[in-house]
Amino acid sequence: MTNQIKIAVIGIGRWGVHLLRNFLAHPQVNVVAVVDPHPERLAAVKQQFNLDADVILTTQWEDLKKVPGLTAVAIATPATTHYALIKDSLQQGYHVLAEKPLTLDPEECRELCYLAEQHHLILMVDHTYLFHPAVEQGKAVVQAGKLGDLRYGYATRTHLGPVRQDVDALWDLAIHDIAIFNTWLGQIPVKVQATGTVWLQEQESRELIHSPSQGLADLVWLTLTYPDGFQAYIHLCWLNPDKQRRLGIVGSLGSLIFDEMSLSSSLTLLHGQFEQQGNQFIPINQKQIVLELETGEPLERVCSSFVVSVLNNTPSEVSSGWVGTELVEILAGLTVSLQQGGKPVFVNERQG
Repeated sequence: MTNQIKIAVIGIGRWGVHLLRNFLAHPQVNVVAVVDPHPERLAAVKQQFNLDADVILTTQWEDLKKVPGLTAVAIATPATTHYALIKDSLQQGYHVLAEKPLTLDPEECRELCYLAEQHHLILMVDHTYLFHPAVEQGKAVVQAGKLGDLRYGYATRTHLGPVRQDVDALWDLAIHDIAIFNTWLGQIPVKVQATGTVWLQEQESRELIHSPSQGLADLVWLTLTYPDGFQAYIHLCWLNPDKQRRLGIVGSLGSLIFDEMSLSSSLTLLHGQFEQQGNQFIPINQKQIVLELETGEPLERVCSSFVVSVLNNTPSEVSSGWVGTELVEILAGLTVSLQQGGKPVFVNERQG
């Protein structure tokens, strides 16, 4: 087993640049190629990162097939391109780290997972939040029972742009909070509901299977119901100047809040419960605990985890292709509900 991998980064847009930065800094990675259809982006990253002359810069994905000893690829291209690129990469014998979502279709996701297993290759999805120290510690808090009996969850993810043209706010934003709830609860939803509103792109995307017929939803409200009856409510909007990144779980003994916009701490445990006195309910045991977190960039943890998985040829326990598939199945169910005006949709757990 070698302790060095050769990797190519495909797509160096807003997120791909950060993948490139992290892989260039990793001691066990040799970035041998960068692919992007825009020559000006290639020129910009060559200058920005002072890339060696032997790093291949190309606008054509097919040029990678000529690179000797290529071990892996990191794909950060539009979601509509993922299936073809990932399938071709696996068939070429490359390990794959793909930006979320894995694809836009659960059947395609399952096919890619089985293909990776067939070729004994790593297929990992960059669900960055699953590697966030706050999410990791939040999981420990919830599963240790510190919130008591879990009652419900809620999340708000809003901002003013960027507005996507390939997917709606559901597919762009919901995957993060769904992934966190699934991780903290140790479950996946069995029933989902979604309603939405379109303002900006009413007719542009009728041909996309993941889009409601009226266009790309700018505002989406979600309800997730888990096997034990727990429900989570999620608010998503990409045209709201009030930027929020807040998720919480409420229990009988208190609440756990993950707030990325907080200046003091992103993870807070709020203790508090009721004591009944006659026909009154009196709050007691109220206190706030700011939880200390490990340092480190979540994306750096993603990249390091991928490298370890490749070197050990062991699938990621946190964000494997199958984890990505479960999330796409949930999004697909939510899309059906969105298209049907909020009708409940049951989500089947993965078989096999």
